[in-house]
Amino acid sequence: MTSSQYFESQPAVPSKRREFATAVDGISMRLLTDRGVFSQDGLDPGTRALLKLAPPPPTTGNLLDLGSGIGPIAINLALRSPDARVWAVDVNERANELCCANAALNATANVIVSAPDDVPAAMLLDQIWSNPPIRIGKVAMHEMLLRWFARLTPEGTAVLVVHKHLGSDSLVKWLVGEGWPTERLTSYQGYRILQISR
Repeated sequence: MTSSQYFESQPAVPSKRREFATAVDGISMRLLTDRGVFSQDGLDPGTRALLKLAPPPPTTGNLLDLGSGIGPIAINLALRSPDARVWAVDVNERANELCCANAALNATANVIVSAPDDVPAAMLLDQIWSNPPIRIGKVAMHEMLLRWFARLTPEGTAVLVVHKHLGSDSLVKWLVGEGWPTERLTSYQGYRILQISR
């Protein structure tokens, strides 16, 4: 698989689904995965660090998993916050199909899988979670983050995981320069957990 295929809308590689089980801090999930999606071999360490180390999500409201892939963040949030609506947003159509299947597999009826342009335009977000697709390039990633951060409620926050070797420190400087106060909450094996507020 080329490194770019997981953020293409239609991966070129043939499908070959499989299932794996994982658990983070007592939250167990069964997940279908496939070729042509992010972290096809299991839960990636960045996502695991984010789920393990970020503060608990709000119990209600609209939560967004930005770049949701097959849905481990969205499903984890939905299991922890069953009264919230969890939007799982990705451009990869194969990943979105898997995310829908995984939401059903884990009995999380509060997960709403969507392409980016299909999220209701007027809806505000109480919190954004993301292991952002750094490899789409800095300009594209910055545009993506600003687009969605602008939809946070006045009290809304975002939590991201970014590895130090993939530009976490420069991302913090850029976010602050764009008027988004950003705090490094913790670090684990090179991964930075960042919290962004209005």
